[in-house]
Order: sequence, then structure tokens, then C-alpha cells
Amino acid sequence: MSKYFEYLHTIGFEETNLVGNVYYVNYLRWQGRCREMFLKTCAPDVLAELQDDLKLFTLHVDCEFFAEVTAFDELSIRMRLVEMTQTQLEFSFDYVRLGADGGETLVGRGRQRVACMRGPNNRTVPARVPESLVRALEPYTPQTVPSR
Repeated sequence: MSKYFEYLHTIGFEETNLVGNVYYVNYLRWQGRCREMFLKTCAPDVLAELQDDLKLFTLHVDCEFFAEVTAFDELSIRMRLVEMTQTQLEFSFDYVRLGADGGETLVGRGRQRVACMRGPNNRTVPARVPESLVRALEPYTPQTVPSR
């Protein structure tokens, strides 16, 4: 399995409901936050392109839940590249609860598909994934089996 980019997060009260469980929408927010932290850490020049005319449109997100998490649980959100085309990227996200004893529990799994676009808001067109982003994603690219 390929290496992952990790975003660590401590759940706060504002992310829970009256019963103390995490609102589902936060899982999607954490996907976005993980992706942002990847760009900040591994591809800061892409951030400059986003200030110019590059746009990263989220086309699809999903998440499935395996166990509940509550306030003050420590999470590791682990992003991996699933697929890269000329203009789109697909990421997977594992939500892992980190135990005080060093144990880990997979509590959820999600996916996100993103399209690269360029141009003014009223005339955006598909664009190639920036070369600097391709390079930054190399360590997170799935291993391929050589053809026989």
C-alpha cells in the first residue's frame, strides 16, 4: 500500500451533537482540511496558483463509518492518491482513532474526486494537474504491478 499524508486532529465539542457523537459533515470537512494541509506542506507553489486562476473543484465526496468518535478523541486522517488523470485526482481517506496506548482503530473511510480548472469563474475550462502537484503526489501514488 502506498504511503499516506497524515493530518492529526483532536475532536472538539463543537463537532459533536447533543449525544456526544461527531456530526457526519465534519468527516467531509476533515477531508478538505487534510487536502489543504497537504498543499501547504508539500505543494505550496500550488497555493500561489490558486490565488491566480487555478481552481480545484470537488466533484464527489463520500464517507462510510465503522465506529463512533467523540469529543477529545485523537484522529489521524490519512490521505492517499487513488487515481490521477490529466485533469482530475481521486483521493482516499482513512479516519483512524489513535489510542493513548498506541493502538489504532479504523473508524471511517472516505473518497474525494477533484477536477483542475482554470479561467475566470464564468468561463472555467478543464486544466491539467499542475506539474508541481504531480511531483508532490509522487510519494502517495499507488504502487503498480509491472506488466508481464
